[in-house]
Amino acid sequence: MLRRCYFISHPNVVISKDVPVPRWPLSDLGRQRMRVGLAQPWIGLVAAIYSSTEQKAIDAAEILAQHLNLGYLQVEELGENDRTATGFLPADAFEAMADAFFAHPDQSVRGWERASDAQARILHAVTTIAAHDTTDGAIAIVSHGAVGTLLYCALTGKPISRAWDQPPTGGGNFFAFHLAPPVVHGHWQPLDELYMGTTTISC
Repeated sequence: MLRRCYFISHPNVVISKDVPVPRWPLSDLGRQRMRVGLAQPWIGLVAAIYSSTEQKAIDAAEILAQHLNLGYLQVEELGENDRTATGFLPADAFEAMADAFFAHPDQSVRGWERASDAQARILHAVTTIAAHDTTDGAIAIVSHGAVGTLLYCALTGKPISRAWDQPPTGGGNFFAFHLAPPVVHGHWQPLDELYMGTTTISC
């Protein structure tokens, strides 16, 4: 069966140099944006929810799951690219590292997971989820922006590039796709900008 899938990047988080990055939770703004996004017309089509094991993705998946009265499963392979080698980085330093991560996908930049490896991991995770999920309806995958961009590049056959990254709005974006054969329906769209013309909540 051709399954429609939605990749959702978690929205805004509470950033803290004193808390390990995988344990950063959604901020109040992130939770608000996630709740606004529940009005997307396709949300009601979702029959299964999967998230990474990082707190920010878990928080977003819980909001979606509670709204739909569904459970959700955490999948470690859905995690963000491994950046533990550098730990917390100030915003400017992080953006420079992210640029290098995408610009040199077959190299480990300062010990970060290679973009090519992260891409293979996320593609395998998503393909496995779609192959083994037994529900009817759409699948929602709640994860992270960088790996979502790598997935987008894999599904569209584009070279890895930050040109296809989500817009700089603090996360909270989505794109729809099918597998076998891979088809992506559009590029990243803000989860909280509805087709009716409401305005995205700014970061």
